[in-house]
Amino acid sequence: MIDSRIHLLLSVRRLGRSAGLARQAIDEAPLSTTGRAEPSRSERVVHWPRRALIVCNVLVALAACERQEEAAPEPVRPVRVVTAEPQQGGQTVTLTGRVQAEDEVSLAFRIGGRMIERLVNVGDPVEGGQLVARLQSETQRNAVQAARAEVAAAIGQVTTTRTDYERQENLLRQGFTTRVRYDQALQAWEEARARLDAAEARLAIAEEELAYTELFADAKGVVTARGAEPGEVVAAGQMIVQLARQGGRDAVFDVPERIIQQAPPDPEIVVTLATDPSVEATGHVREVAPQADPVTRTFEVKIGLIDPPPAMRLGSTITGRMQIGKRAGMELPSSALTAADGEPAVFVVDPATGIVELRPVDVARYDLASVVVADGLAGGDLVVTAGVQALRPGQQVRLLGEAP
Repeated sequence: MIDSRIHLLLSVRRLGRSAGLARQAIDEAPLSTTGRAEPSRSERVVHWPRRALIVCNVLVALAACERQEEAAPEPVRPVRVVTAEPQQGGQTVTLTGRVQAEDEVSLAFRIGGRMIERLVNVGDPVEGGQLVARLQSETQRNAVQAARAEVAAAIGQVTTTRTDYERQENLLRQGFTTRVRYDQALQAWEEARARLDAAEARLAIAEEELAYTELFADAKGVVTARGAEPGEVVAAGQMIVQLARQGGRDAVFDVPERIIQQAPPDPEIVVTLATDPSVEATGHVREVAPQADPVTRTFEVKIGLIDPPPAMRLGSTITGRMQIGKRAGMELPSSALTAADGEPAVFVVDPATGIVELRPVDVARYDLASVVVADGLAGGDLVVTAGVQALRPGQQVRLLGEAP
């Protein structure tokens, strides 16, 4: 727009200058070539219409020249461009954590006693139902034998009382015994059956306690820790071995509260092995501790890993990356920014035709030497960064470095 105004002003000045020269030439030129003397001023006044006609013809010729100059093709302007590339916005947060099993259990005895054997160690794989440890079981075996003896005695008592009851029942039917004797025999038989039930229950308890002296794995997995050694007296519920069940794996991090507040709703976490950054996996937040650690004041966050590589073993040290803060955008030099109807805009070059288009954009952030465009551009667009002030929409341009 500025170049067009300058061009128009120069044309008007040239036109005025040409008209003045023409008038001066007419005033100074003789009326004829016969060689007679210069006419007087009055004679010049008489011939002024003819002079004015000559001036008009000169002006028309000059205007035609100007129209021919304006009809000349507009030159192709060279411009410098950059390719718009999407990039992640905000801040990249990196934390260090560890790999652990998604489902981890502690195996323990249900009763106390002296552990005489532990059949697995840390790192050993176990199968479901495999024997892990054993307690000293002499006391429990004796209790089982005593309960079995009580059951046997109760069974004999039940047999005796039932025989007496059946006899009294037959005698009462024939009238050879009293009702009292019959009732006593029935009561003795019922008491014997109750004692048998109690003896059988005690036997079941004794056998179950004997079974508790052996510890079995409830599922397939890997032993990750041990809590007692053979020869120790352990209490009921004390951890003997810790078992990581086979299945999913978690990346566990201790995260400050500030990062949790700034994190997006469902962020994607990129996890890499600390000793080998090429070993990589992604995951999403599976669990956030509801209470901060009383010492570090951080929250334990578990990231469920998606198809972790075998190199990410249990207990491995890992690093996790996450984007927080401002949204993503495309960073451009500040020189690329112009305005359209009072709103930010940029010139985009069509690589096929070389014609520029003025495109409105949404600026997310202004920096000292650049701007971050949040909306309005697509990845791969050619954005003009030099020569923006001399462009207009639909103008033909060429990239710097290309042949004109």
